[in-house]
Amino acid sequence: MELNIALIHEAIAQAVPGRECIVWRDRRLSWAEVTERTRRLANVLAGHGLGVHGDPASIAPWESAQDHLALYLTNGNEYLEGMLGAYKARVAPFNVNYRYVEEELVYLLRDARARGIVFHARYAPVLRAVLRRLDEPPVLLLQVDDESGNSLLPGATPYEAALAAASAAGPPVEPSPDDLYLVYTGGTTGMPKGALWRQADFLVSALGVRRHDGTDFESLDEIVSIAKRRTLRSLPAPPLMHGAAHWNAISTWTSGGTVVIQHDPRHLDASDILRTIERERCDSLNIVGDAFARPLLDELRRGRYDVSCLRYVVSGGAALSSASKQELMARIPGLRIVDIVGSSESGRQGIGTGTATGAFEPSPTACVLSEDRTRRLAPGDPEIGWLAQTGRIPRGYLGDRAKTEQTFPVIDGVRYVVAGDRARVRADGRIELLGRDSVTINTGGEKVFAEEVELALKHHPAVYDALVVGRPSERWGQQVVAVVHLRDGEHVTDDELLATAAEHLARYKLPKAIVRVEHVERSASGKPDYGWARGVASARSTAASSGGADNP
Repeated sequence: MELNIALIHEAIAQAVPGRECIVWRDRRLSWAEVTERTRRLANVLAGHGLGVHGDPASIAPWESAQDHLALYLTNGNEYLEGMLGAYKARVAPFNVNYRYVEEELVYLLRDARARGIVFHARYAPVLRAVLRRLDEPPVLLLQVDDESGNSLLPGATPYEAALAAASAAGPPVEPSPDDLYLVYTGGTTGMPKGALWRQADFLVSALGVRRHDGTDFESLDEIVSIAKRRTLRSLPAPPLMHGAAHWNAISTWTSGGTVVIQHDPRHLDASDILRTIERERCDSLNIVGDAFARPLLDELRRGRYDVSCLRYVVSGGAALSSASKQELMARIPGLRIVDIVGSSESGRQGIGTGTATGAFEPSPTACVLSEDRTRRLAPGDPEIGWLAQTGRIPRGYLGDRAKTEQTFPVIDGVRYVVAGDRARVRADGRIELLGRDSVTINTGGEKVFAEEVELALKHHPAVYDALVVGRPSERWGQQVVAVVHLRDGEHVTDDELLATAAEHLARYKLPKAIVRVEHVERSASGKPDYGWARGVASARSTAASSGGADNP
């Protein structure tokens, strides 16, 4: 059976209409209420001519036959309603990074050919300037009220008023497994790219909507039967504009669960997240690596929180260190940590369990391709290759044939996706993830992966956060530089940090210089800002040498 997000939600809602579907602040929306609200939104979209215009299965992999709806929102029920309501109208919603400035927003909305925008009132001023620069302005603007007090953008309709005036019948069209899931990913370099998935492929490959034995469901009744028995309550802590967060939310829904949102999702407030878990008795928490884990652990040390209800911490999108895993499991008895490896372009490629970091059990469709992308590497092959995925993978990148053909090569008749991560296959079949090729440092002819150096430094208890970059060097081409944020009150020498890192790394990989900062810049979703780190490293080019970290 081929799956569709809207059809799954509608079927589960019929089975558990009174169960809570979304909880945020004083809003406790049942599955029946979310179904009605998203049907109304679907009718609003359809009433403005948004939908599908052609056969999604008959176009080029980098093309879309659907209209696209921009979600320019922070976390709240409207974000999830926006996604689901669009799917019910056969419109493809996409994520907008609310930290983007005017120039970036103009590029994104043009690239996505946005026909509609759902946005929070706080973003109305910048959106007003952006809309003047678009060649084809959207036909629909829905403004969501918030605490900003901003007036209604000219040409916009209040979100709640639009829903109240719309029909609750529907969905207005019959959704299809070929309908698109569209997610924009900036990666570590380059302009944002829109990855195009068939929903049927996305649900299986990215969210794991399948039977426990790995086979496909044969009917919606099977999914509904499981959903009726489960009562998962999940809190996706990162911004829903980040794929990992809304993947977690949709995954929760496919199992009939409740999505819980912290009181103020505009910034990372560890106390707010922990209080929400305690109050709502959440049993699953979604985070993005150490960027979320370390503030949460700091708050657990400071305060008294009853989070014994928590059974799962699901991490993805950035590295979660062994030290963080160990302390989380020590502080929350019975906790299971699920460290997911994957990307917006690949879906779920493997899972790391326990406290180890850097190696994971691959999914049946994950593999490592050789450096020249001509063959699959066998277990124990010492070559460093490319992490790849086969099977149910995206169609391509919206509007970009060249990047589609580069990222989705066909080798011996098999289509792969190669998102840019470097890896090797261990003798036991586990895959060792080394890091993104775009942030690899070439020093003295040797490749050093930034992420492995960062994790090695984080083994020192004084290190709160770290980014590693390359800095130009006459002798080495590039030299490894670590930008390090120490815990408050900690005093440690460079030699002590290097000694800890040396327990996990070859000598040539150790930083040549260590730059100390009061804060490491990351995106709202916790992903590293390597551009900022390079700037810091260059500005401190006269910083003292770390001493003793000679290249071969």
